[in-house]
Amino acid sequence: MLQVPVYNESGQQIGSEPIDEKLLGGRVNPHLLKQAVVRYQANRRQGTVAQKRRGEVEGSTRKLFRQKGTGRARMGTVRTPLRRGGGRAFPRKPRDFSQEMPKAMRRLARNQAVLSKIQSQDALIVDGLNYSEPKTKRFALMLRALQADRGCVFATRGVEANLYKSGRNLPRTRVMDVAELNALGILTRRRLIFTREAFAAFRELAGGKPTPAAE
Repeated sequence: MLQVPVYNESGQQIGSEPIDEKLLGGRVNPHLLKQAVVRYQANRRQGTVAQKRRGEVEGSTRKLFRQKGTGRARMGTVRTPLRRGGGRAFPRKPRDFSQEMPKAMRRLARNQAVLSKIQSQDALIVDGLNYSEPKTKRFALMLRALQADRGCVFATRGVEANLYKSGRNLPRTRVMDVAELNALGILTRRRLIFTREAFAAFRELAGGKPTPAAE
């Protein structure tokens, strides 16, 4: 049984929360995590690059000069790939880079990414947050106290507008619903922070039970 430390807003540890590592896959599979990260990165690619072949470039089809007798290398039209402004010999064309991955593998990759953060002591829970209005300075001071100001994912249960607005302008910080956690988002930040309610929701997600936000 793993223990995730619980802190207050001032950075003082006030307890811990247990979670069964079997819920998170038991062990970290680096190959699965890499496959998931590459998939997310590939799916972000636009794939809209387009270059022209020699037949698509505007220009005359007339031969530039005769084949023999000039002392120069033979040359065809002005649209040849050998000349500046001509077409490309092997042009890049629009393509779809998206990759598929079964839902069970995506969930397992997310769980193992969380497991890796817990094992490296980079995951924690913060308790007692009550934001009646957005306060970026207060949020930044809390992250500094938790040693998470150099990059973190802050998971909440559902969309908490005041917390989201408090952290959205901070560099290397992302506030998001726990139901939207994924392997790429977790692994590209140093720290993973849950609210107490979000951690309870994540345990349900890891056990296969959808939260209202996930539905």
